[in-house]
Amino acid sequence: MSARQPVILCELSRDTKDLIDDYVEALKAKAPSIGRRRHGMNKNEFWRSGLFRAAIEQLRGTQAATIHEKRKFVENVLGFLKKQSKITDWKFSGSGERHDYEVHIGDRICVIEAKGCLDGNNTNIFQRPANADEFIIWSLCQNPGSDPRHNAWSGIHTRLSAEIIHRKERVDGLIIWDMLCGTKGRVCPKLTGKPERATEIDGIQVPPPCLYLFPRTIPDARNNPKPACWDIDDVKFLKILYDAFRCDAQDVVKIGIEVRMSGPNVERKTIWERDGIIVTKSKWTEIKRAR
Repeated sequence: MSARQPVILCELSRDTKDLIDDYVEALKAKAPSIGRRRHGMNKNEFWRSGLFRAAIEQLRGTQAATIHEKRKFVENVLGFLKKQSKITDWKFSGSGERHDYEVHIGDRICVIEAKGCLDGNNTNIFQRPANADEFIIWSLCQNPGSDPRHNAWSGIHTRLSAEIIHRKERVDGLIIWDMLCGTKGRVCPKLTGKPERATEIDGIQVPPPCLYLFPRTIPDARNNPKPACWDIDDVKFLKILYDAFRCDAQDVVKIGIEVRMSGPNVERKTIWERDGIIVTKSKWTEIKRAR
C-alpha cells in the first residue's frame, strides 16, 4: 500500500489499544478466581485445564454469530430516513434472500448487503439482484480493537475490486459506518472540534458516514480498462445519507479500478480519490483466481 493520506479518516487509536490491552491483562489476572467455588482449581490447575480458552472461544462464537446490534443500527438509520420522507419505504429481506435490505426511493430500489469488518472472507460473498437499481455494501464492524484503515484497504482493494472484476458484478457503493463510530471505543475525527456535525438517532449521537463510490461499469482488461466512477449525486441512497447526516466532501471517496493484462494474467490497480485529489493507490496486483 502506498499512502499519502489515509484511505479512511478514522483509525485505531493508541488510547483504545492500550485500554483493550489493560483490560486483557486484568481479565487474565482475575480469571483463575472467577467461579472458583464451582471449578475448585488452584491457579496452575486452572491454566492447565483449558477452561479459560474454552470460555473465550465460546464468547468469540457468540459474538460472531450475533447480528442484533448491526440490524438495530441499520434499521434505526432507515427508520430515521423514512420518518423524514427521505426514502419511500424499506424492508428487511435477509432471512430469505442473499442480500439484507431493500430500500425504495420513489420508483428506485436500492439493495443493501450488510457486512462486518471487511477484512474477512465474508466480504467476498455477495450477489447483485436483478431488480437492484443500486447495489450497496454496508460495513458494520463490532470490534473496537480492529484497525479501520486495514479493514478499508483489505475490503476495497484485496477483496471487492478483485470480485467485481472476476465475477463481472457491479457494486455501486460502500458505506463504512456503525454503532461504534463516535464512541469512546472508536473516536471519530469528524466530530473532533465539530460536535455539531453529529446527528441524533434513537437517542444516540452518530457522526457522518464514510461513503465510497465505485465504477459505473465493470472494469475489463480488453474492453473497459479504466471506467469512470459514479458521482455522489448519481447513487441516490448515498446522496440521501450525505445530505441527512451532515457529510462534506472529505467523507466521500471515489474508488477507481484500473485493469490490464500482464501476459496471461489479469492485474488491477485501485485508486482512492477524495475531493478531486488522489490520496493513495495500490500497486498493480494480480487477480490470481482469474487464471
